[in-house]
Amino acid sequence: MQSGSGVVSEELAEQLRRAARTAAGERLRSLTYFTDEAHEQVYLRSDLDADANLSAFVARARDGFDADDAYRGSELGEYRYTIRRFEHGCVVRVTVRETGAIATAEGLTVERGEEIASALDSVLASEAALKA
Repeated sequence: MQSGSGVVSEELAEQLRRAARTAAGERLRSLTYFTDEAHEQVYLRSDLDADANLSAFVARARDGFDADDAYRGSELGEYRYTIRRFEHGCVVRVTVRETGAIATAEGLTVERGEEIASALDSVLASEAALKA
């Protein structure tokens, strides 16, 4: 699994940062773009250390690629995103086709988590449509 620069274009990284920062504001802690093969952290709030184990988070986030198949035909509808709450913050995971984004933030309401998910989904879906 590859990690680091070059995984995501600077243009897409900026669109993801803008979308997440608009939705989360100063509560946004980090933002990571990922594919099935690689990942790249595209934002880290300046007061945080860059020592988090991104590979572990990304490995778990890739489960979202299987969610479409796992939940297909559910009476709940199509899988859209996942919000996980932790003691000191939340993780919002969004996947669109073979790409995804993980945003971490602190002090989120469910509504704010949904706003982040919707914003990231919009950017990833637009990018996927361009590649189609």
